[in-house]
Amino acid sequence: MRNSSTSSRLLAATALVAALGLTVAGCSSSSDSGKSSGGKSSSSSGSLAGTTITYWASNQGTSLDNDKQVLTPELNKFTQQTGIKVKLEVIGWADLLNRILAATTSGEGPDVLNIGNTWSASLQATGALMPWDDAAFTKIGGKSRWAPASIAAAGAAGQDPAAVPLYSMAYGLYYNKKMFADAGIANPPKTWDELVADGKKLTKNGHYGLAVEGGNGSENIHHAFVLAKQRGSDWFDSSGKATFTTPANVAAVKQYVDFVGANGIAAKGDAEYAQNQTITDFATGKAAMMMWQSAATSIKAHGMTPDQYGVVPVPTQTANPTGDAAVTSMVAGINLAVFKNTKHQDAAVQLVKFLTSTPEQKILNGTYGSLPPVTEAQSDPAFQTPDLKVLGQVLSTSAAPLPQVPNESQFETLVGTAVKNLFADAAAGKDVSTDTVKAELDKAQQQMPAS
Repeated sequence: MRNSSTSSRLLAATALVAALGLTVAGCSSSSDSGKSSGGKSSSSSGSLAGTTITYWASNQGTSLDNDKQVLTPELNKFTQQTGIKVKLEVIGWADLLNRILAATTSGEGPDVLNIGNTWSASLQATGALMPWDDAAFTKIGGKSRWAPASIAAAGAAGQDPAAVPLYSMAYGLYYNKKMFADAGIANPPKTWDELVADGKKLTKNGHYGLAVEGGNGSENIHHAFVLAKQRGSDWFDSSGKATFTTPANVAAVKQYVDFVGANGIAAKGDAEYAQNQTITDFATGKAAMMMWQSAATSIKAHGMTPDQYGVVPVPTQTANPTGDAAVTSMVAGINLAVFKNTKHQDAAVQLVKFLTSTPEQKILNGTYGSLPPVTEAQSDPAFQTPDLKVLGQVLSTSAAPLPQVPNESQFETLVGTAVKNLFADAAAGKDVSTDTVKAELDKAQQQMPAS
């Protein structure tokens, strides 16, 4: 999903999911067509003209208004082609998950919606989303159109996906070429030891080697996941039970927090960053490196040009690793979902088909600086820039999906907050030891609901 401040929405979402008992009905936003039963639309594909559906889009651009400017012409094009009208609402990330969960209980919600792909399994467990079985995928061109990694982040393993990938992203290490040259560093780091060594050379005169988003729960989770995966560890066992306090997970979190703490290559103020200030620091030369998802559009907005920075895969523990040790990113992205009990399922599926068509994939992902999960669109020149070629390679070869378990949203909340607390301790000059990290993760694990 797109980087944003998520702690407050996930804390509320956790309570709501628990209250719902993971048994939730779908909903629909309008009632001008025949009511469905069993989640199937009573409309035939030839009688959709005049139908109005509601679409909740996530904030992908520089503002909510920017998203409306991007999406409105495309949705008008869809209406011209199908006769189906679309009522668009763009919702910020701080509110989106709470709005979705509230909609499932109130009966007042959208027909089609964007979800962060890390929420797929959690929302799938509510029963509110239409499953995308082979027949449903056939209506939009077949599952084989999508990159396998993006499908893997669309729901729990062994079940039909709960959503369809719309935008894909991956993490890369962004580095400032001039700052590296001025420090006498010839090449970007490939291992974490090299990153720390380079970071120390780059940290001087009010400038830092690295910027991190320490107050952002989702960012904390993404990096903790990768650092643990590189050690061969997961955060849940095969039954879905939380295993937060394994030595590898503890070491992963400590390594990340040490960038502010023991290693001192990131500013203490980064512990409070939760609104993408990392990008600002990187683009303005305050920090020489950052780990971020598909950031070209945001960097450009701050005046930095593509020739001033480079992008390489995030470092690994050792050089030339294989298997899980080679994972450098979580599978990031945005998925499209349909509420199972929408009264306009046929029209909703038509909108999904349109937004995931090859031409629209090129337009939308090209505008937002993300990668198209539809493989046919990936060869477009817009996605052959040096940074996107690197990120595309990461997504296809060294990215892994976050745990696709029903309690994933609680994991994001509790562990993301635990890492935030540890960053705050490090910024305050406290010793963040292995025991300190383990205690904080144990506290988070004790608050996890039963699997």
